[in-house]
Amino acid sequence: MLIQLGWIFVMVLKIAAFSRYVDIFIGIVGVLIVLWIVNKEINPSYKLAWTMLILSLPILGVTLYFLFGKSRIASIMDRQFVKRIEESSELMQDDPETVSGLWKRDPSAAMQSHYISSASHFPVHQNTSAEYFQVGDDMFPVLVKELKQAKKYIFIEYFIINDGVMWQTILDILEQKAAEGVDVRLIYDGFGCLTTLPHKYYEELRKKGITCQVFNPFRPILNIIQNNRDHRKLCIIDGWVGFTGGINLSDEYINQKERFGHWKDTAIMLKGEAVWNMTVMFLHMWAVIGRTEEKIDYEVYLPHRNHQEQFMGNGFVQPFCDTPLDEEIVGENVYLNIINKARQYVYICTPYLIIDNEMMTALCLAAKNGVDVRIMTPGTPDKKLVFLLTQSYYRQLLENGVKIYEYQPGFLHAKTFVCDDEIAVVGTINLDYRSLYLHFEDGVWIYGNDVIWSMKEDFVQTLEDCHTVPLEFCKNRKIPVRIMQNVLRAFAPML
Repeated sequence: MLIQLGWIFVMVLKIAAFSRYVDIFIGIVGVLIVLWIVNKEINPSYKLAWTMLILSLPILGVTLYFLFGKSRIASIMDRQFVKRIEESSELMQDDPETVSGLWKRDPSAAMQSHYISSASHFPVHQNTSAEYFQVGDDMFPVLVKELKQAKKYIFIEYFIINDGVMWQTILDILEQKAAEGVDVRLIYDGFGCLTTLPHKYYEELRKKGITCQVFNPFRPILNIIQNNRDHRKLCIIDGWVGFTGGINLSDEYINQKERFGHWKDTAIMLKGEAVWNMTVMFLHMWAVIGRTEEKIDYEVYLPHRNHQEQFMGNGFVQPFCDTPLDEEIVGENVYLNIINKARQYVYICTPYLIIDNEMMTALCLAAKNGVDVRIMTPGTPDKKLVFLLTQSYYRQLLENGVKIYEYQPGFLHAKTFVCDDEIAVVGTINLDYRSLYLHFEDGVWIYGNDVIWSMKEDFVQTLEDCHTVPLEFCKNRKIPVRIMQNVLRAFAPML
């Protein structure tokens, strides 16, 4: 890809050098693109980054913009998602009694839930239990137990799958279940598994009876579609049990293999009506990847067809997903709603803190209003440049009263929000541009469920393993480090 980019750049450069008129033409095109970008309804940080690049280096900037503008492939995929959402709309309506109950209990929470329903097309549910896992080590044996009990279908969708103890254990179960007649389907991301799975690994899985598809297989062709990845982590069993969170299917996530110290991650298991949202999410993605034309019979996968157990659970649970193909930043808006309506505290875990002006303003304003805003980030980075960029946001946050903690035993990969003992979100959505703008993501919005206490307790306990970041840390950084951070900040949306 670098060779392609270099070849295109050199070619354009030579053409521009050969003819003064071509050089002038490229300059005019650059100005027109900048004017078009400025008037687009996109994040101001993207506007600034592209404007700086195009105006300072017109040939390179214009070339990159034409290569990485919204592609026809992305547009086709967007239309397919819209088709599937419309197709399943009758089975994805909010229950009036559930919505009414939430409005009576807390109008503010009901408004947040209404936004998720209208923007992501996934309704809020009751009658759902939730179990929170503080680390992947705790989740894995429960996942294995539930997979062994599958009777009808197992749907798995993960960004990273890597051979090892975790994956081999799961693969053995999937192969056995497929032999028993269980409908076993698997989606993995083409780039996420580029170095962790063999080429055309899906063919091996199909031989084992596991139906498999690859999301956006990596091809060394310069195109923006390569930037859109399936970052979701979903495991759905019989429409009754659903897992999600930050944990991929790789040994470091359950601390069977050490990478960057102790791996701190979180996950949640749902049982009950809300799992239906996760089932439909998977079926949408499955149909879009496979470009299936026929209509999906969603009712076949309804959980009451496969289970007689009574749905149990308290509070309200709403799994949702976000797509980079539309103009709606659902993940960020869900986070902003929580921050803006917090009254007492907001506790946040994120492996990357690369935020836009809207998120920075919301966090600082909440802290200024007296809300106890705490953000937990890794103490050991997995990507040093990204870690340096994350730390560049500390100073403004600290100066406005936000407290920041770095997890010392190793790498923190959790993505959780907990607010006022009432609302929480756990899922795959990082606080960075990739998760908020470029990736397919999923999360679970929770109100009034007992699992919120577990999430808060985990955050408070983990603080004991964290280093509190003082403002002096930011003020005393060496000048070369600050210069590097400023450069990274300018082009953060493109990283």
